[in-house]
Amino acid sequence: MTSLFDPITVGNISLSNRIVMAPLTRNRAIEGLLPGPLSVEYYRQRASAGLIIAEATQISAMGQGYIDTPGIHTQAQVTAWRKVTDAVHAEGGRMVLQLWHVGRISHSSLLPGGAAPVSSTSRRPNAKTFTRDGFVDVSAPRALRDDELPGLIDDYRQAARHAIDAGFDGVEIHAANNYLLEQFLRDSVNDRSGPYGGSIANRARLLAEIMQSVSTEIGANRTGVRLSPMTTFNDTPRDSNPQALYTEVIEQLTPLGIAYLHMIEGETGGAREPEDATVPFDYAALRKRFSGAWIANNGYTRDGAIEAVASGKADLIAFGRPFISNPDLVRRLRENAPLNDLQADKLYGGGAEGYTDYPTLDAQKP
Repeated sequence: MTSLFDPITVGNISLSNRIVMAPLTRNRAIEGLLPGPLSVEYYRQRASAGLIIAEATQISAMGQGYIDTPGIHTQAQVTAWRKVTDAVHAEGGRMVLQLWHVGRISHSSLLPGGAAPVSSTSRRPNAKTFTRDGFVDVSAPRALRDDELPGLIDDYRQAARHAIDAGFDGVEIHAANNYLLEQFLRDSVNDRSGPYGGSIANRARLLAEIMQSVSTEIGANRTGVRLSPMTTFNDTPRDSNPQALYTEVIEQLTPLGIAYLHMIEGETGGAREPEDATVPFDYAALRKRFSGAWIANNGYTRDGAIEAVASGKADLIAFGRPFISNPDLVRRLRENAPLNDLQADKLYGGGAEGYTDYPTLDAQKP
C-alpha cells in the first residue's frame, strides 16, 4: 500500500515523500519585490517537504495584485530567489515556483504608471486587495486585446526560464483562485468573442498555449498547473458547466506530458464539498484522464491525507496553513505529533514573528 511518506518522482523531480507545501502568500517581499533573508530562512526551515511550491510570484510588473509580493521578472529577483533555492537544496529539499498573474484582482496604485489591471473582461469584481492604503476595492480592469496575448504568453515563458535560472526544480502555472487564467476559463467572467472567448475550447486556449510555451522552454517534466474548478474566491461565480470546462482543460493539457496537476477541491480555504453546488464535481473523472502526478489540496487532515494516497485518490497531498506554523510538519505528520497553533494575525506582512519563529518539535522538548 502506497504511503504518504513514500518517495515519488514527479516529472523529472525526485521527491523524498508525498507531502507538498502549498504556495502561501505572506507579503514579505523586500524592496524590488525580492525574497529577502527572512524568506531564505522560512523556506529552508520547511525543506523536509517532499516538494515546496513557493508563494505565488508575478511574471511581470503588470501581474502584481497585492503589496510586497515577489516577482521573477528582473535579474535582481532571479538572484534573490537563487539564495532561497540554494538553501532549500542544501537541506535536501525540492522546490518549484508558482507563476502568477492576478488579472483583474489588482489596483492601479500597484501597477506601472497607474495602469488599469488587465483581464479577459472589462467588468470589475466586487473584490478587495491590499495596498499601501490598506484594503481597498480593486480597480476597474480593461480587457486584453487578442493581439496582446502572444506577449502575455511570452511573459510566462520568460518567467519560467528565470525560475530555472534561479535554481528552481520546476514551475507551477497558477490557473486557480480566479486570477487571470481562470478569468479566461470561466464563462461567468469571460465575455469575449473571437479565438479566446465563447466556446469551452476557446476559453481553455490561453492556458493551453501558455502551458505549451512553458513546457517547450523548460521541459514538460518540470511544469505543473494549479486549478480550482469549484471555488468562488475573489467574487467569481463558477462556470455554468464546470465539469465540461475542466474536462476540456485536462484534454488539452494531458498530451503535453506535464509533470503534475495541483487540484484545489471545493472552496479555496473552505468546504471541500460546497453546500451551494447544485451538482457535485467529479474530481476522480478528471484524474482518470490526466497522465501526470495528481496533487490534492484543501483542508486535508493527517488521516485524510494518508487515506487519499493509500487509496489512489491522489499521488501527493498539499498542506497550506499547517506548514506556516510547523516548519517540521513532515516529522509531525509521520509521528502523529501535535501541531503548533497558527498566529492568524501574522499571516500577511511583518517580520520574523509568525514567519520564521515557529518552534520545531526538538525546540519544544524540555
